[in-house]
Amino acid sequence: MNPLVELQQLTSLFPEPDGAPLYVAAEHIAREATPEPYHRMLVHEHHMTIEMEAWHDCSVDVEVLESRFESDLYLRKILLRNNRNHEVVQFGIVRFNFDYVTESVRSEILAQRTPLGRVLIQHNVLRHIDLGAIIRFTAGIGLSRYLPMLPGQQTFGRMATIFCNGAPAVDLLEISAPLSDKTPRAHR
Repeated sequence: MNPLVELQQLTSLFPEPDGAPLYVAAEHIAREATPEPYHRMLVHEHHMTIEMEAWHDCSVDVEVLESRFESDLYLRKILLRNNRNHEVVQFGIVRFNFDYVTESVRSEILAQRTPLGRVLIQHNVLRHIDLGAIIRFTAGIGLSRYLPMLPGQQTFGRMATIFCNGAPAVDLLEISAPLSDKTPRAHR
């Protein structure tokens, strides 16, 4: 599927209440053309929870902005905040089919206290992350509400699918807060 069509499908799950655009431009970028430090942050097949924690040298907490069920799918719009100063480090949209995980995993995710990646790791869910696309975003009013950035400023994100126990269970949109060119502590 065209990544920009898939992006539109995911973002349409949670339209901004006042109709403000989440972003004013989105461009699919080749993985090898993704600039640093975003390449290091986004171009991998690991959980973003782990990458955000390594970059910010602290654990991250989830803040669920909205959630609901649509047929068999659990949908949620989230922020990840570093737990040192509670700064927002990531905006995301999750579409999860719970058919491929246990009831205890489902219950912990629905409790909305722990980032999704951390839940899957702690429950030792057999998983594989398929990186779908890297996207360069120009923030609209909507994205600037969630991330520490101004409308018109650029950042990068990714779309990915998490396979749980061999089945495509989770579709993700993960947009990083703007990163400086600093070297992350965990990579020094």
